[in-house]
Amino acid sequence: MDFEEYRSYDGIGLAELVRRRETNAEELLECALAARDEFDPKLRSIVIDLEDQARAALADGLPDGPFTGVPFLVKDLHLGVRGIPTTNGCRLFADAVSDHDSELVRRYREAGLVIFGKSASPEFGLTTSTESTLFGQTHNPWNLDHTSGGSSGGASAAVSAGIVPLANASDGGGSIRIPASCCGLVGLKPSRGNVPFGPDAGEGWSGMSTVHAVTRSVRDSAALLDATGGSDLGAPYAAPPRERPYLEEVGRAPGRLRIGLITESFNGTEVHADCRAAAEDAARLCESLGHAVEPVAIELDRTGLGRATQAIIGGNARATVEDRAAALGRPWTEDDLEPFTFRMVEAAANLGAADYARAQRAIHAAGRAVARTLEEFDLLLTPTMGAPPEKLGVLSLSNPDFGQMAGALLRSVGFTQLINATGQPAISLPLHWSDGGLPIGVHFVAPLGGEGLLFRIAAQLEAERPWFARVPHV
Repeated sequence: MDFEEYRSYDGIGLAELVRRRETNAEELLECALAARDEFDPKLRSIVIDLEDQARAALADGLPDGPFTGVPFLVKDLHLGVRGIPTTNGCRLFADAVSDHDSELVRRYREAGLVIFGKSASPEFGLTTSTESTLFGQTHNPWNLDHTSGGSSGGASAAVSAGIVPLANASDGGGSIRIPASCCGLVGLKPSRGNVPFGPDAGEGWSGMSTVHAVTRSVRDSAALLDATGGSDLGAPYAAPPRERPYLEEVGRAPGRLRIGLITESFNGTEVHADCRAAAEDAARLCESLGHAVEPVAIELDRTGLGRATQAIIGGNARATVEDRAAALGRPWTEDDLEPFTFRMVEAAANLGAADYARAQRAIHAAGRAVARTLEEFDLLLTPTMGAPPEKLGVLSLSNPDFGQMAGALLRSVGFTQLINATGQPAISLPLHWSDGGLPIGVHFVAPLGGEGLLFRIAAQLEAERPWFARVPHV
């Protein structure tokens, strides 16, 4: 199998070839490694090599699952892989080796996926570009001068370039959907509680963070969530149960939907004309398919919500740094962290327990506001991002121009971060490209537990305006 043939299949397609014995897991791994060796020196998407582990898994025999034999990457952020560091993109964690697999990694292995590397993340996932002092910059396959998004930018670059058909990703403020938008991919953020964080955590960022994947096809995202979704032992909460397997939603008629269109960002930042045009074009496409689309606005306390997310993220970052320093038996210093992270962690020292409690109240209030709107509409439709992919350096946690970095960060999360606070599922779809050839994603939000509806509308749009064959040439 050559690269072009390998890239012409999604994960389900490759697994079907393995089941029919038209190829095997060994050949697929060789294709992935060859693509890595050719493209990754330009992209820097893979930061930890697990080739030896992958070959050992093949020698031991793979379980029979929906993705048996399919090459896969795990993001180098929080998820543990036994015997391998989880650096979190941070020098302080460069040698933090896990002595066990996270529950989600265990489920990936049971699904038959062949994990051969860990993908790049910025430090603690704190920005929407994948750049770190520890590993350098990850480049966008569509234009190497631009960001591949973040914090799952390593995953999105590798999938977009064709190294793997799908890859693990996580999302605390848009970090699945934003890199999917930047790289022309499907990026689903599941409902709060739908994917396990155990055994080392019950939630991320007070429930704002969740985990899933970036993929090239809708059905891969659905099948992977079938294989990995569901709370684990001792989870603090669980998402509503699915009505049927998510894969069965792909191709199922969505019915005539009421869709609320929002093109003004939730945090008040400016929206680029390309991003607004992408959402408006998607609205017209939905109308042509029989759906009813009308503008809607959600009343929010933007200032209070902004303070709340800063408190929660900053507080969690400080706790992470303090706990790691205690494990190392030394104080943490400014040299351990990127400049933006250091400022955030330092500022969190001024937070009290009451501040954290108020922050949780604010995000719960936002959740109720979005839920009320989703009683009037089946889905919300927005741009995924407020601006096209930035040039590398702008969103770096080490950008010396803090004002430039912070402004770009707020623009990039203007539509996504709210949905992390509120917990509903959301998906970014690659329905638009800028005149300059950069992908511009479109963002759909469903009620809590509404992943099935998102897969139905996504599959309908995928069939109407196919994107799978539209690939970059690195």
